[in-house]
Amino acid sequence: VQLQASGGGLVQAGGSLRLSCAASGSISDFVFMGWYRQALGKQRNFVATITRVGTTNYADSVKSRFTISRDNAKNTLYLQMASLKPEDTAMYYCAAARIDGPPFWGQGTQVTVSS
Repeated sequence: VQLQASGGGLVQAGGSLRLSCAASGSISDFVFMGWYRQALGKQRNFVATITRVGTTNYADSVKSRFTISRDNAKNTLYLQMASLKPEDTAMYYCAAARIDGPPFWGQGTQVTVSS
């Protein structure tokens, strides 16, 4: 399965973006899917995850501002981002994993938030 992230761009602080992660095959058997981000010169960090049954988990820094969701019918993972801050600037990566294998990673989409 290949993951294709999209939806990044340049936005002003306080603005919104929706990231999408389209899979080349079915996502219904992924036990978890998630978003991670990596700012320039820093390590990749967890942003949000969602399980197959819809349980979500968020990093403290994005709680109440970001919403993760998945559409199994469209084989797509989403990240709705609101009230964006300059510190949200990073390359955003989607990931997915089945119960019995290593995770798949998308290629990343850049989000830049100007102050």
